[in-house]
Order: sequence, then C-alpha cells, then structure tokens
Amino acid sequence: MSLNLPINLKYTKEHEWADVNNNFATIGITDFAQSSLGDIVFVELPEVDTNISKDDSFGVVESIKSVSDLYAPLSGKVIEINNIVTEEPELLNQKPYDHWLIKLEVSNPEEVNELLSSSDYSALCE
Repeated sequence: MSLNLPINLKYTKEHEWADVNNNFATIGITDFAQSSLGDIVFVELPEVDTNISKDDSFGVVESIKSVSDLYAPLSGKVIEINNIVTEEPELLNQKPYDHWLIKLEVSNPEEVNELLSSSDYSALCE
C-alpha cells in the first residue's frame, strides 16, 4: 500500500496528523486512516473553546464499515472546527490532508516531541 505522507506533518499511532506552527496545531486524519475506514459518512467534532488532552477522544468518524474515535495528538483548546467536513464528510476520503478537522491552541508544546515523523509513521503502517 503506497501511503501519501506529507513530510512536514507529525503523526500519531492512532492515525491522526498534526501541522504544528508555533503554539497552534491543525489536526486531521491520515490517508491510511481514511482508506482503512472506507467511505466516511459522518464526522462529530467538539465545540470551539473545548479543552482537550493528548490521547483523549475528541470526536468520532463514522464510515460504512465502522465508527472510530478521534484521538487528540496534543493537549489544548479548540479554537476552530471545520464545518465543511461535518457537512461533507466524504471530503476526508478524497483529500485527507487538505481537509482538517480541528485547530488547537496548544497548551503543552513539549508534547510535539512525542509525535511521529512521516518515516516513523510509515514504518508503523507497514
């Protein structure tokens, strides 16, 4: 399976990606996650101003195959959610790196060091 893995992103073992810029992170699901899930039909995201902790569930992705929790790669406060993917969840299947889920104000920047590089994530998925 050939994975689409942008090298500028960080990854989790639970198949989320994070684009970290200073103390802000944009978070989504990986190409591996969307292909494993199959056709995504529903996305549930937290409300803006919700505080989430690293590794805690912050939402749900439902596909024709299963329902999967989304896990926070970092701790912080939700500053924006992507309403486009809640209205058109199938966009996550088409371009998972163009369609983010939430944006966070990161509360513990040290946690970024615990995320996987694209090469480490690729090895995990093999």
